[in-house]
Amino acid sequence: MSFIPFWFIIITILWTGFFILEGFDFGVGMLHSFVGQDDAGRRAAINTIGPLWDGNEVWLIVAAAAMFAAFPGWYATMFSGMYLALVLLLASLIIRGVAFEYRGKDKSPRWRGTWDVLLTVGSVLAPLLFGIALADLLHGLPINSAQNYTGSFWDLFQPYAVWTGVTLVLICLLHGATFLGLKTTGDMQQRSRLLARRIAPFTGAFVIGFIIWTHVTASSRFFLNFTELVAILAVLAAISLVYASRDGWAFTTTTITIASWRSSTTCTPT
Repeated sequence: MSFIPFWFIIITILWTGFFILEGFDFGVGMLHSFVGQDDAGRRAAINTIGPLWDGNEVWLIVAAAAMFAAFPGWYATMFSGMYLALVLLLASLIIRGVAFEYRGKDKSPRWRGTWDVLLTVGSVLAPLLFGIALADLLHGLPINSAQNYTGSFWDLFQPYAVWTGVTLVLICLLHGATFLGLKTTGDMQQRSRLLARRIAPFTGAFVIGFIIWTHVTASSRFFLNFTELVAILAVLAAISLVYASRDGWAFTTTTITIASWRSSTTCTPT
């Protein structure tokens, strides 16, 4: 195996690991104000990912470093073309981290409410922008012969990219809801299960729509490939298990869904 396929496989593994582990962190961040009816409940929801969220983001750092080391031209073109979007992504990740740390610094309801809102906004914006960026790389962007981006900021928000971004947000929501159902008890667990049931049909519809759109756009074959088929089967299994309140297996199938979704967005640098 030559170095290009080797590094491409390594980068794919790193990004897949990031989305699996950070996916439920994003989901809990989006849902903590809904599963927690008071400040103590919201704090309890956040505590389910308290020991995990910062460690999970190490995957992002290593994945970005691997891209820079192995494919500097790809890295440079992507970061220059998506500069403003990546600044927004970085801001959303910083807001999340600061919200985790500063929310408990003051007991004022207004103080904690502000950080709750910022945590929710950052947790929505990050997967949305990640999904848009991956879809743009797969679908293609206007780049000249010198590998310079020739489009505008708004060219990044093509319909396929927006659909992919929303799909990732919904997968993270379902992933986070099943994680909360697995890690909590009592009324909070019941609210987590109820939210998962409400989110699941929309997630399934968007994942199937994404797979079909991606297959029609990027493949010349009639039949779905392995990862596309796994993504559809996994999300359908997740929906069934969510309605059956099988929290452990539901979380397993949402993990498979996000992993196979990531594999379906794989694109080869040139």
